[in-house]
Amino acid sequence: MNLQSKVALVTGGNGGLGSRICHALARAGCDVAVVYARSREPAEAVATELRALGVKSEALGCDVTDPAAVQALVDEAMRRFGHIDILINDAAYNKWIPYPDLDALTFEEWEKILSINLTGPMLCIKAVAPLMRGQGSGRIVNISSVAGLSPTGSSIPYAVSKAGLIHLTKCMAVALAPHVLVNCVAPGYIEGTRATSNLDPAYQQRSRESSLLKRAADKDDIAAQVVELCRTDSITGQTLAIDAGRVFH
Repeated sequence: MNLQSKVALVTGGNGGLGSRICHALARAGCDVAVVYARSREPAEAVATELRALGVKSEALGCDVTDPAAVQALVDEAMRRFGHIDILINDAAYNKWIPYPDLDALTFEEWEKILSINLTGPMLCIKAVAPLMRGQGSGRIVNISSVAGLSPTGSSIPYAVSKAGLIHLTKCMAVALAPHVLVNCVAPGYIEGTRATSNLDPAYQQRSRESSLLKRAADKDDIAAQVVELCRTDSITGQTLAIDAGRVFH
């Protein structure tokens, strides 16, 4: 798909990885809706940076766990941009809970993490699906984690939510074929994000040392692969791990 003048909706677009994805899409020619939950000022700052690149960009607020709010987001994006061609599900939440500490794994944390990380993407996909089907094209990229491929990451509910997102990708690829392509990237440990700041420092060190490349995954590399999955006309239902070489060995 030619990305020039396409419109991308990026949830979590104000975050450390989300903002890189927004910039990569803008450099590819996309207009970008930078979606945030509460941090309006950082999202507005990202949108201002994108407009300086010569594309249209707006910051839009949304609680992705609320079906009515998600529909309102999509309606507002359509009003401002006229169409939606790309959805990037990057909004996520994590909390450091060591796996053996089941007492700390409360129902409230389980529900919050799964609601944001798994239910939110499902709601967003459902909301844009009729539009993409109607125009005969669309690209959806979900941002999972290597925690969804191996029992690792900040907590059990985080790992389960990211595993569910990988399978949701496959299911939605089936549901929306042949015109809407749905793929996923699974980043490994990355630095400079709110999610990283919630991780135990010893875990962060182990994540770097356990990768073949002995470093964190690169956010710009991840963003570039997201753009390529938006361009593709022949890949759907797939998950690409970008983790400096951790989970395959």
